[in-house]
Amino acid sequence: MTDTPAEARRRATRVTLQDVANRAGVSLSTASRVLSNGSRRVGKPLADRVYQAMAELGYTANLQARAVATGQSAMIGVVVHDIADPYFSSIAAGLIEIAEARGLLVCMSSTAATEAAERDYVALMHAQRARAVILVGSRSDDGPAREALRAEIAAFTGAGGRTVCVGQNLLGVDTISPENTAGAEALAKALVAVGHRRFAVLAGPPAWSVALDPARVVHGAFTRDGGYEAMSTILAAGEPFPDCVFAVTDVMAVGALARLRAGGIEVPAGIAVAGFDDILTLRDVYPPLTTVRLPLKRMGQMAAELILSDADLERPRVIPVPGEVILRESTVPRPPPA
Repeated sequence: MTDTPAEARRRATRVTLQDVANRAGVSLSTASRVLSNGSRRVGKPLADRVYQAMAELGYTANLQARAVATGQSAMIGVVVHDIADPYFSSIAAGLIEIAEARGLLVCMSSTAATEAAERDYVALMHAQRARAVILVGSRSDDGPAREALRAEIAAFTGAGGRTVCVGQNLLGVDTISPENTAGAEALAKALVAVGHRRFAVLAGPPAWSVALDPARVVHGAFTRDGGYEAMSTILAAGEPFPDCVFAVTDVMAVGALARLRAGGIEVPAGIAVAGFDDILTLRDVYPPLTTVRLPLKRMGQMAAELILSDADLERPRVIPVPGEVILRESTVPRPPPA
């Protein structure tokens, strides 16, 4: 006779993992490995028997008790600086895809772009017995805050957690490191090759280093509005305008394009514009934006794979990710004078 929903719920509170193991005809340790989805994999036929037994008995794992018993939960903490930014959301999509396939829960936080905010989140994940933390974003020039973050990471990893950074290799942990400098240099050479000579850079916060005349570098937030305001500063300086403006993120470049439209300046005839990242939303931007393409979703997958690997290395792994210059209509060179 089939249980009513109420009876099933009451019975589920009494079902133990040993009951599941008995129903499936496997050992308790085998049933436990199926649930933990750990490094010691269980063959599919046995795993299917365990899952079927769980469904038949209405078994629900006590995740809090398991975290206390094992010292870790099935949670992975992820910190991004702006989840609305396609750069971060694309990376997050990649790592979530890998984590979910392993039966892990991703707990994401969009924090201020500071090491202090990241340190607080790592401390929270430590208290929650998270399995791992992934930090996505660039670093600031706040040395003491960075050292405090490194200390918090050391406490977390000392307790068995794992940490990966997507960004600059400054935290002493496994790092997915996009080759931003090399990509920017390749883009600059490509733009010079098509005829541009006077450049300006819409940079991020002052920690971003650019080998260029400081008068030609305008700092702003890594946002659409930051790009809009930085482009306003370029225009306020008056002519001669630069041939080409390079924004260090595509999102800033989109803001720059909006400011040029508002000022009645054509792109690229008046000023050419280039970005960096090749975010998915560029397919709706006009004119099509020249940029440096990074495999953002793949970067997220790589970060998750580092977290979940069984390697126990003495030194942190640093995996460089090269960019690819994509020339589009936003930087078509000006026609030569008649």
